[in-house]
Amino acid sequence: MSEKLLEIKDLSIRYTSDKVISRAVNHVNLTVNKGEVLGLVGETGAGKTTTALSILGLLPKYTSQVEGEIVFDGDNLVNANEKKMRTIRGKRISMIFQDPMTSLNPVFKVGDQIGDVIRYHNSRTSKQEVDARVGEILNLVGIPAARKDEYPHQFSGGMKQRVMIAIAIACNPDLLIADEPTTALDVTIQAQVIKMMRNLQKELGSSVVLITHDLGIVANFCDKVAIMYAGEIVEGGTLEDVYDKGRRHHPYTDGLFGSIPNITERTDRLIPIEGLTPHPSELPEGCKFHPRCPKCMEVCKSKDPSIWNNGTHMVRCHLFTEEEVGV
Repeated sequence: MSEKLLEIKDLSIRYTSDKVISRAVNHVNLTVNKGEVLGLVGETGAGKTTTALSILGLLPKYTSQVEGEIVFDGDNLVNANEKKMRTIRGKRISMIFQDPMTSLNPVFKVGDQIGDVIRYHNSRTSKQEVDARVGEILNLVGIPAARKDEYPHQFSGGMKQRVMIAIAIACNPDLLIADEPTTALDVTIQAQVIKMMRNLQKELGSSVVLITHDLGIVANFCDKVAIMYAGEIVEGGTLEDVYDKGRRHHPYTDGLFGSIPNITERTDRLIPIEGLTPHPSELPEGCKFHPRCPKCMEVCKSKDPSIWNNGTHMVRCHLFTEEEVGV
């Protein structure tokens, strides 16, 4: 059996602002093994980034409440103090943030921003060793080492994303969280960045949690998939479990795949999922997807669905649990 690196158990996260409670994440369970890539997929507002930030202990201190466990290599990070989290962030768990245009400091050279991570976690490293390591990392992400003395505004969007990845991998982390790493990049650059990340993941042996909307990227990069909706994991399993058209899936998963253009079929319009994702402060009763679900039953409107399991494949849906369903 593979060795577990990250295990999220019954994680729930609430935000309280002006006496309004937003239930951003609800009873989430996830496991990432060593050397494994997990794709976390869902619409905007599903709770993907909140889940990622909770792993790093970066949620707002006074407005968020976290329940459950986030076990990383045997330690529960929910109870970890800030001092301990600072030794973990950047060194053992790193994150590639969503927008490279605003995540880099515009007044510092990119080499210094990469070097800061190395110096913080390796205080005895000399300046020459840091400079050499910065050059190695830049070469690793496809940027000439000579460009380490340039500023972020001198780089294109794709190059800035490569710098962000260089900062994240500077200390060879055990877990890399990539929050929509191809946002705002054109399709050609997206493909280059994902190919580079896949090669780096294999070379470094890191585990990866990839947050994305793009099911095509997940198919090319991930070992396991978790589909998230309204703060819940509604379907999960191996790539085959979720992508196999011969199996039955959660209606939301069917909707996501139905929204993708098919180059082999001629059609006038795509088939979108009707309606909008509910706000975390106004989640519906019963199944959270029922107001948008084309297969909604009466039980869906009042009763939370339980989880149906078949080997590695799990689905949270009344269609699977109300009757015996074969795959």
